Amino acid sequence: MMTFLHILKVIAIVIAALFALTFTVYIFNLDMKLTAAIEPWLLKHYDKIDRDQHL
Repeated sequence: MMTFLHILKVIAIVIAALFALTFTVYIFNLDMKLTAAIEPWLLKHYDKIDRDQHL
């Protein structure tokens, strides 16, 4: 019974930590800030790709 409660406690701590992490990302809009930071690298990469322009 003690191991079951210990496992339950660990699972609750992990879920709370993941919630805190995702909440922080949401509040500070960190996903879009990261996207804006890597956008120049992505544009540089995708501008080099040859495309078939024939319709």
